[in-house]
Amino acid sequence: MTTRPTVALPCALVLTLLLAACAAKPPRAVTTVTLLPQADGTPSAVVVTARDAAQGTTPQLLDAPYQSAQVARGETVGVRSGAADQVQAAYAPLFAAAPLPPVRFVLYFRAGGTQLTPESQQALTRVMTETQRYSGAEIVLIGHTDTTSTQEANDALSLRRAALVRDMFLQRGFPSGRVEATGRGERELAVPTRDGVDESRNRRVEILVR
Repeated sequence: MTTRPTVALPCALVLTLLLAACAAKPPRAVTTVTLLPQADGTPSAVVVTARDAAQGTTPQLLDAPYQSAQVARGETVGVRSGAADQVQAAYAPLFAAAPLPPVRFVLYFRAGGTQLTPESQQALTRVMTETQRYSGAEIVLIGHTDTTSTQEANDALSLRRAALVRDMFLQRGFPSGRVEATGRGERELAVPTRDGVDESRNRRVEILVR
């Protein structure tokens, strides 16, 4: 019995050409959209649709944290649910590079002046340490008062309180261009009261780091 090795050769050539054709085909570009939870826990949603989607294509709604949809060649693929740990592991470099979410601290003062309460004095070191994590962030200090004095006096006092905290930040090496101090007097009470009420929760400086 004789063999015909020439028969196998064209088949191999055809297979090689097919593989080459497959390899030359441009890869399919796929965009994945994933909905992340809001930092404060409030609900959010986003509608995903392809830019060049055909008429009648149904957009995909993402309305739960860690849901995702894919867009490829003018089509959107159905919504898939995911877990927080899975999404964070899959996109670890992006999460690592993301800026920290804004934070807010509050320091309280004794009545009538710019002296911190003992509790806020103890909390000051923790506030400064936490704020240092936000490299390049803007720090906004907003001073407030209660309603035990005139509006003009409270405006001035609230600004002195904010300026005092600003000096504390500057003494710890924070750039002056990044720290802003302002006073709101009794205009934005944390606890609404009538005039002349000594309310300790209104005597404060809010620290916004963003």
